Amino acid sequence: MCGIVGLHLKSPGLYPQLGARLSEMLLAMSERGPDSAGIAIYEEGLPEGSFRYSLRAPGPGYDWAAMTQRLDWAAAIRPVADDAVLTAPGNPVAVLERLADQAPELRVFSYGNTMEVYKDVGDPTAICDRYGIAQRSGYQGLGHTRMATESAVTTDHSHPFAAAADLCLVHNGSFSNHATIRRRLADEGVVCTTDNDSEVAARFIAYHMARGDDLGAALRKVLAEFDGFFTLLVAARDQFAVVRDTFACKPAVIAEAPDFVAMASEYRALAGLPGIEEADVFEPMPEEIHIWSR
Repeated sequence: MCGIVGLHLKSPGLYPQLGARLSEMLLAMSERGPDSAGIAIYEEGLPEGSFRYSLRAPGPGYDWAAMTQRLDWAAAIRPVADDAVLTAPGNPVAVLERLADQAPELRVFSYGNTMEVYKDVGDPTAICDRYGIAQRSGYQGLGHTRMATESAVTTDHSHPFAAAADLCLVHNGSFSNHATIRRRLADEGVVCTTDNDSEVAARFIAYHMARGDDLGAALRKVLAEFDGFFTLLVAARDQFAVVRDTFACKPAVIAEAPDFVAMASEYRALAGLPGIEEADVFEPMPEEIHIWSR
């Protein structure tokens, strides 16, 4: 059992509230996942051609300033608790290769022009406080509270899983054939860094989108090829999507209002949103794919 939440804001006037609202939603789902938690924030502001890289330090007290000097290239670092966000221009493939070569002790959680990911082991309230989520602004975000069933309780195994630029996924449920699909992806050169079944779904979606599928087509392939019980919330730079499996036994509630679209595992995570009384609140049906675009 895990808890997932997401918020896609249509009204720019609400952008300053994103972090506070997303934190409240995530904390309402704390009982569904006490092991670990994670949040993805989508925020504009970088010029085209520049990317943010969400980095995990090997331990407390890591010297980010020294690391930036060691890299000796056009990049800026913003420490956040023990982690940091690196901003750099240029091809992300080249930047990721350079990070792997010159700072192999770091873990890259995500990259993108608009997306930042924060995740950790422990209580969701403490994690939101540690990374200052309530103070963040942006146009969409998603979050996850985890109760581990398929793999270890570590920061790397926690959600969201980000497998491409500005693309990430949170998942409630389990896939029974993830090992088979993992091997198939490996034959195509796609490497998973954990044994978490949810990462396989994230890599699968990114793989097909890199080969020309839009998000909807990639999610239809998830429905066709993955066995198990699942609710997925997937965010891309300009899209926000929800899909459930054939049986739809993992809970999901969506609220669509003039100013926002919100999704959560349970309605109580949506109850405090402004304008929820006027929202169209519904439960997505089995194998329905719901996608909203900016």
